[in-house]
Amino acid sequence: MRFSIRSEYCEKNKFTKQIISRNLVCNKEGFWKVDKRDPLTKIPRVETRTGCETRLFVKLDVSSGKFVVIDFKEKYNHELVSLDCAHMLPSQRKISSTQAIELDSASKSGLRLGQSFELMGREVDNEKQITNMFWADEQMIMDYAQFGDVVTFDTTYKLNKEHRPFASFVGFNHHREAVVFGAALLYDETA
Repeated sequence: MRFSIRSEYCEKNKFTKQIISRNLVCNKEGFWKVDKRDPLTKIPRVETRTGCETRLFVKLDVSSGKFVVIDFKEKYNHELVSLDCAHMLPSQRKISSTQAIELDSASKSGLRLGQSFELMGREVDNEKQITNMFWADEQMIMDYAQFGDVVTFDTTYKLNKEHRPFASFVGFNHHREAVVFGAALLYDETA
């Protein structure tokens, strides 16, 4: 429902191993503990938690055999994901049994796994809605903050299998080594 979840607590029956209660929370619940290695880490962990208080606690009703909502708290402190992108949330990134069968069939037909996922991606983007893509990870953003005084922008044309322009944003660090600040795969060459 426009946010990713994680299981905070799960209680099982000691004998049957059946789940009897579970507490589901927003994946942004709580805060990470301070990493003792923090000054020594080259790539620090990205802070993703905001202390969100949204939670759902369910318990098994033994008489009916169904789970009953015991407690529900809807108190967000972050923006929710649009419905169009909800399937990309970490808790939703699973393939269905139908998709697994399709991947298995594609494998038996001689398609490599990468080709199979590309085929599934084309089925998702059958209306040609995915156009330009830009990406920069946390390290690239930190490098840009430190060394972004001079940035070069370069494009290589039609060297990938899709024949799309690839653009890179590059600079230099204090050791005069090339540092990538970001990259883009362009659908076309329009502004």
